[in-house]
Amino acid sequence: MDAPIIDPEPRMAQRKRRKPPPRARRWLGRIVMVLVLVALAPAILTLVYYPSFVHPVSTLMLKDVVTLKGYDRQWVGIDDVAPAVLHSVVMSEDGQFCSHHGVDLRELRAVIDEALAGEETRGASTITMQTAKNLYLWHGRSFLRKALEFPIAVYIDLILPKRRIMEIYINIAEWGPGIYGVEAASRHHFGKPASELNRQEAALLAVTLPNPIARNPARPTSGLRRLSGIIERRARQAGGYVGCLG
Repeated sequence: MDAPIIDPEPRMAQRKRRKPPPRARRWLGRIVMVLVLVALAPAILTLVYYPSFVHPVSTLMLKDVVTLKGYDRQWVGIDDVAPAVLHSVVMSEDGQFCSHHGVDLRELRAVIDEALAGEETRGASTITMQTAKNLYLWHGRSFLRKALEFPIAVYIDLILPKRRIMEIYINIAEWGPGIYGVEAASRHHFGKPASELNRQEAALLAVTLPNPIARNPARPTSGLRRLSGIIERRARQAGGYVGCLG
């Protein structure tokens, strides 16, 4: 006698309808919650960082704490920094800082055109984008990180005044191994507070920023000295380019 034919469809449908076990559901829920919190962190923390008495730290500074290296950072208000420093940083890092909304679209388009043409690409990071990276993201070359920088930078520019963005940036930027912020950098490299830096010293600090591990403003190479001379001249004639810093 032939065995009855059993239709496999109902069993397959049953299998598909089976829910994950309770423990798996709990873990999935926790993972989703963590991802949501990570996504919301920049939005919440940027609001927290609005008042001038709040002194944010960077992800690199946190890394130094976790790895027990420690760091040197002395927070300084923007009014206690020599104007030459602010002007030099703008003219070296982001000439359109006062006019764009977190992302310099014209510079970004130029970089994209160069990439499509097969040319070597250059950075298109604004001061606001670098602030977003230093506050919330990781370092190193990554398309994912760069994609995340854009919306965070636009949000930061929407929430924080330009002066506050600059104040945070110059206080969390790395200026050497374990040295963060312009005050610690000024005292370490030139033995004086940031309020007393002259134009040449300010320009040397500014051109150190793209590579603070390899560049030493206190012992500049001839190439670094030439570059700082260009930035010093531009900072003298900054005019409207630094108008938002008042």
